[in-house]
Amino acid sequence: MNIQPLLDALGIQEEAARALSDDLRTQITELQARLQEAETHLEHLAITRKTVTALADRLPAAPPDLPEHPDYPRILAVFNEATGPLRAREVCEALDHELLPKNIEGTRAKLKRLVKLDVLTEVDAGSFTRKQ
Repeated sequence: MNIQPLLDALGIQEEAARALSDDLRTQITELQARLQEAETHLEHLAITRKTVTALADRLPAAPPDLPEHPDYPRILAVFNEATGPLRAREVCEALDHELLPKNIEGTRAKLKRLVKLDVLTEVDAGSFTRKQ
């Protein structure tokens, strides 16, 4: 019985298995390097998040988006110059509006809207001040 063909077939399979093993080792090495890069990047992102979160309290608050009406910036200018709380009637006077009930109520509605936008605070019923 001639076993040479069997040994030749085993040799071919061994070479194929060895080539596959070498190829897989190479892929594993490359994947380990990529994994290390990804983990390093993840650590850097975590550090960045921690830093930004710590600094967020120190950043000034962005001004809120005011409604599109010319009175809102003027109302804020009045409160920037005020030394204490103001009522809707006083704001109307500062804006040179006629002191008619409709103007006072319209201004009061705008002041209430600025309270909802967290720009003003209503310290007492009908008395408003700039939010600190």
